[in-house]
Amino acid sequence: MSAEQTGAGRLATVFGGSGFVGRHVVRALARDGWRVRVACRRPDLAFHLQPLGGPGQVTAVQANLRDPQSVAAALRGAEAAVNLVGILAETGAQKFSALHAQGARAVAEAARAAGISNLVHISAIGADPASSSVYGRTKAEGETAIFETVPSAVIFRPSVMFGPEDDFFNRFGTMARYFPVIPIVGGTTKFQPVYVGDVAKAVAQALAGGAKPGTIYELGGPEAKSFGELVDYVLKVTERDRRVVSLSFGMGRIVASMMQMMTTLSLGLFPKLLRMTTDQVELLRRDNVVSEAAKAEGRTFEGLGIAPQSIEAVVPSYLYRYRKTGQYQGQRIE
Repeated sequence: MSAEQTGAGRLATVFGGSGFVGRHVVRALARDGWRVRVACRRPDLAFHLQPLGGPGQVTAVQANLRDPQSVAAALRGAEAAVNLVGILAETGAQKFSALHAQGARAVAEAARAAGISNLVHISAIGADPASSSVYGRTKAEGETAIFETVPSAVIFRPSVMFGPEDDFFNRFGTMARYFPVIPIVGGTTKFQPVYVGDVAKAVAQALAGGAKPGTIYELGGPEAKSFGELVDYVLKVTERDRRVVSLSFGMGRIVASMMQMMTTLSLGLFPKLLRMTTDQVELLRRDNVVSEAAKAEGRTFEGLGIAPQSIEAVVPSYLYRYRKTGQYQGQRIE
């Protein structure tokens, strides 16, 4: 669709728009002609988003999902809203329940009060009220809150997302650079990695009316791979000879508990690269792939008419920097 058919100068508020997913969503919406208001806790750190649109098209405002008044202010005058706020681990006041559940409800209630029915919410594959992971349960609570408040909303559940700034392939690329052994938990757990740009495209399409209201879509890439296979792929692309050790879930919980303790005792100075939580271990007990029900009902990329990109098409373009000679690989003297 062209900008004249979608945004056409209308205002969309994107909560959490300054993060990894946010920058791609902002770019996609700006290309469709939307004026984008990025609502985030630190708007002074969101200046990198302004070049994604024309002069004055992208602006940042302060908002915190734990402050309903700031959420309402961020939606003033908007015709559409996107909620991208989420965390993978709790820190300080940033708790799963506060952001995934209560925060989602705050956005939905403010949208309803502002008369906004065009709402897109990013959840995650693994959202389940019966999940053994607090992350999974609170994601499910957030979905319930969204639909209870704005029944016409569209919810997207992506698998693990990848892109130049991701925290998945880059994490293991860094580990491969520094460590001879790479420990993982749940080596046989399946993932369906999805390119963050494709998720952003789906969000823009939903705001343009190209998704079925009141529907949960599950977004995965063209191929499902085990955790171990994905780490092996990183080693192949970075040309690193490392040993991958798959820990049991029991041992994983013990290691994660120790890392959590060290993170707390170091006042957050423990290296982020080595951090792991017991809740993340619980999340790894279940495959992170698109369900058969979603495929049968057309609640996937295919149902949106989007052909997702593979990891092979994108990941090597940014993992090259973890090779011994980086971008100069072709000029290396053997």
